[in-house]
Amino acid sequence: MVLKNKKVLLGVTGSISAYKAAFLVRLLIKAEAEVKVVMTEAAKEFISPLTLSTLSKNPVLSDFTKGANGEWNNHVDLGLWADLMLIAPASANTLAKCAHGLCDNLLIATYLSAKCPVVFAPAMDLDMYKHGSTLKNLNTLQEFGNLIIEAESGELASGLVGQGRLAEPEAILEFLKNHFTKNSDFEDKRVVITAGPTVESIDPVRFISNHSSGKMGYAIANAFVNAGAKVHLVSGPVNISAPKGVELKSVKSAQEMFEATKELFGGADIIVYVAAVADYTPESVAEQKLKKSDDDLSIKLKRTLDIAGTLGKLKTKNQIAVGFALETNNAKENALGKLDRKNLDMIVLNSLQDSGAGFRYDTNKVTIVHKGGDMKAFELKTKDEVALDILNEIKTIQSK
Repeated sequence: MVLKNKKVLLGVTGSISAYKAAFLVRLLIKAEAEVKVVMTEAAKEFISPLTLSTLSKNPVLSDFTKGANGEWNNHVDLGLWADLMLIAPASANTLAKCAHGLCDNLLIATYLSAKCPVVFAPAMDLDMYKHGSTLKNLNTLQEFGNLIIEAESGELASGLVGQGRLAEPEAILEFLKNHFTKNSDFEDKRVVITAGPTVESIDPVRFISNHSSGKMGYAIANAFVNAGAKVHLVSGPVNISAPKGVELKSVKSAQEMFEATKELFGGADIIVYVAAVADYTPESVAEQKLKKSDDDLSIKLKRTLDIAGTLGKLKTKNQIAVGFALETNNAKENALGKLDRKNLDMIVLNSLQDSGAGFRYDTNKVTIVHKGGDMKAFELKTKDEVALDILNEIKTIQSK
């Protein structure tokens, strides 16, 4: 059985849907998982700790301490114990606290300490679920590398009809089974991913860069972690956090990115070049801030090292290399040219001409081009979904 001996830490929060936690625990135990439950104080208004303790065969925890003798419930140990943490139902209040690190109860402290994948199954009334702040919090949690089981549509406790109901326990169980099944696709594979922009200094104040947000590279890193890989992420400056389980190496310039990637290259099974690396860098960097004058300023630029092209010469037949190409014209011709020049096995092509694709968007529309010229075009999807498509295409190369 997929869930046999898997350690699942269930977080239950204050929602009318909390009664479903009893059915969920029962299904998990029937699937031979080990279950421990952490509740918020508000959750106790909807379901008793005794019920969940009896079903899980473990004490239910909600306080930082036990009794009056100072013994504490170690949230760090709980986070390390679990193979997966599931917060179901996840109220709007808990989503907000987790998204912003507001740690005022045992459940949030455990979430912040968890080293395992974390899954949120939200439940709340229709307007709360669709409110901009809730949607932003859900997006933030996904950017952190967490997984979301979307609420279902139906009649709600308020009498309204719409999206907001906690997913049924059977659906949640299937989600967990699928998660653990997918986890073996890249078991023990070492993956190196470059992401984000590079920053090329002009002087101590000014620099040359681009609009890359790093979202696509970070989504791919998260997908590989969830698929069981050992992931090294070499990232330029971005405003998002690295997914849990990823080893992050932060760099600034194209030269720093090359050096960090080269250091990891020899031990990598898969290399994915997602970063938007600057093609040019100032020939010299001024030691002091350049002062404005009435004259025009000319800055002499030199070519940066082609990271994928240079490392492509070192690539062995046992390594898989994937590149990205963001084009504005002659997209397919340029992509095919890069495949050969950089010794890539696959290239992910996206165009700035496609609405909703490219830098800073949460969505992307790609065409994947394989060595030999085979192409597969995909519709506009979220970057998390695109990442899974990319992994599936890499799997086809891996299986050959």
